Formats: sequence, C-alpha cells, structure tokens
Amino acid sequence: MDDKRSLLKHFLAALAYRTQKALRGASEEFGDFRAAEGVRTPSELVRHMTSVLGYARTFFIGGTYWPEPLHALSDEIERFHETLELLGHELDTADSMPNNLSAEQILQGPLSDVMTHAGQLAMLRRLAGVPVPPENFIYAKVNAERLGKDQAESASPDKIWNEAPAGWTPPE
Repeated sequence: MDDKRSLLKHFLAALAYRTQKALRGASEEFGDFRAAEGVRTPSELVRHMTSVLGYARTFFIGGTYWPEPLHALSDEIERFHETLELLGHELDTADSMPNNLSAEQILQGPLSDVMTHAGQLAMLRRLAGVPVPPENFIYAKVNAERLGKDQAESASPDKIWNEAPAGWTPPE
C-alpha cells in the first residue's frame, strides 16, 4: 500500500475512534434525540455517515449504496463500523485508486464529510445533556487496523473541563 492510501486508512481509524468516542455510553434513546425540527437524529446521522462511506466504496467496487434505516442506534453503529472495515479492505487490496480519483479527492470529499458528522454526534450528545469529555486527540490510540467499534479509551483526557456535568471527576 502506498503512503497516501496508508494515510487514508489511518484517517478511517480516526473516524472509527472519534465516532465511537462520541457514541460510547449513549443510550438507545439517544438515537432518537432530535435537537430541532429538520435536524437529523443520531441514528439518522450514523446512517448518513454509513451511506457516505458506502458511496466512497462504490468507487472501488461499482454499484450504488443507500442503506435502509435500522431499528436501533446500536444496529446503525454496527453497520457503520462494518462499512468502515469494508472500505479499509478496499484501500488495503486495490491495485490503485479507482476511477482516476486521487487519495486527496477521497479525503476532501466523503471522508471529510464523515468526520464532520462525527463532530456533530458529539455536539448532539452535549445538546442532549450527556456531553462527551474532551481529550487531546494527538495522543489518542488510533490504530489503522482497528476500524470496528472496539476502540481504545482516551489516552489523554483533559483534566479541566469547565462545562462538565455535575458529578464529573477529572482523570488521574
């Protein structure tokens, strides 16, 4: 695998890590949280993220990808990670980037879009009253071979969190 595809694979792992951080500990009810009329619920957002990754994968395998809604947030999360793994496999095994696309185009298009939505999931957690603790992501244990939902815990959580919910204690 060339350096650019290796970096894309690492970016997929960062997507897996950040998405799982935003969703870790979320209740099934969080999947239906609607911040305002016309705003996607977390379940809808995860399904959209899966759709965008599936779209990226179609450049490698052809066809189209438009996932049907699943009944539970946990099922949407499972499918999201499966799709990440499938796209990671394409990056691992393809002879070259498909359809005259560059690695930069894949990064600036679908992968950046999905990362934006990972941040939106974290914001929805805050709006729902269950915010995600901050951390220094430079030290996150992101592993390009780990694209599933089994992601590492925070390696460098912030010790100061001014907006922390009542009862939060800083890490040691």
